[in-house]
Amino acid sequence: MKTLFNNYIDTFRGLSKEVWWLALITLINRAGTMVIPFLSLYLTTNLEFSLSDVGWVMTSFGLGSVVGSWLGGKLTDKIGYYKVMVRSLLSTGILFIALQFLNTFYSICFGIFLVMTVADTFRPAMFVAMSTYSKPENKTRSVTLIRLAINLGFSAGPAVGGLIITTMSYGGLFWIDGITCILATILLVKVLNPKSTTPLDSIKNEKPESAYKDKVFWIFLASMTIFGIMFLQYFSTMPLYYKDIHMLTELEIGLLLGLNGLFIFILEMPLIKWLENSKHTKVGLMLLGAILTAVSFLVLNTTSWVGILLVGMLFMTVGEMIVFPFSNAFAMERAKKGNQGEYMALYTISFSIAHIFGHNAGMQMVDKLGFNSTWYIMIGLGFLCIILLYILKQYLRIKNETS
Repeated sequence: MKTLFNNYIDTFRGLSKEVWWLALITLINRAGTMVIPFLSLYLTTNLEFSLSDVGWVMTSFGLGSVVGSWLGGKLTDKIGYYKVMVRSLLSTGILFIALQFLNTFYSICFGIFLVMTVADTFRPAMFVAMSTYSKPENKTRSVTLIRLAINLGFSAGPAVGGLIITTMSYGGLFWIDGITCILATILLVKVLNPKSTTPLDSIKNEKPESAYKDKVFWIFLASMTIFGIMFLQYFSTMPLYYKDIHMLTELEIGLLLGLNGLFIFILEMPLIKWLENSKHTKVGLMLLGAILTAVSFLVLNTTSWVGILLVGMLFMTVGEMIVFPFSNAFAMERAKKGNQGEYMALYTISFSIAHIFGHNAGMQMVDKLGFNSTWYIMIGLGFLCIILLYILKQYLRIKNETS
């Protein structure tokens, strides 16, 4: 047991203190994101929105994410990651607190759009900061550490969020979201001021290539958008499936979603280190993760046994544990060719686009076709994602052989 523990600790060695600070800031911020997993339930239960209305609110969520990610990339290349991160976190905290006071369809749509526009300027800036403070050989593990912080926050967030809803109300979630963003801002200012930190991988290109002309990157982005549409069902339509079909309570839903983050916290870093030492390429590993995620939907339609929800969650969790770190590392590696902010903005935008179409399409399909048919459509999207990643893998293999 001691050897196992020491081996687990070894997977974290070699990462810079700045990356650890970024992880802690992310943990504080994400621990308060209790609103997001419960947003569809909040809108249908408290505000009595229809599933169709919820779909359009989620589309506003995605549109704000697209605008914010694009703006964040531009601002990062122009004024630097630090200023973007500070302003984004502080403003997001204030906006989250204000969001609870909106209760009409159009005001909610606008409010969600504004919150996500401001919030997601943070993401490209954070990725560039992480790349700057990571040695080249540690980038995938640095990504994984940040994801561990995100998922540890998400594992605590839904569980505590479900408890707060049960004992108090949805309103408290908005206050916690806002306060944690403000706390994260204070910590960021204290520990990551560029005047007192040292970059480990500062990349400056005299003639940077435009990410918009990188055909390989566009194939990659298309596959990630499709993967995002599948993945996001677990945080929009899936909670409704748990409640309406399997009769789970908000607390049980929160605990089930929390298990996702807990499994990632325990298993992802050792898994990533082991996979990094394998002979598989980053794209080949993403391909495996996409297959597992598609299977997570397939198993749900095989039985009405409530335990299958945990099995599906496990397949999805392992799939995302593989796809997200290696896709992020692939994007950062590709970003060395051009403006880092631009590349990382497009990477985050691919998931923002998934927010636009994934939540809304999922809600509309559930409303019109039912859950089982929706899961089969997600399996079909998974197959398309797998095909794109296979094409990308073969293209890069041929290119490497001829270069």
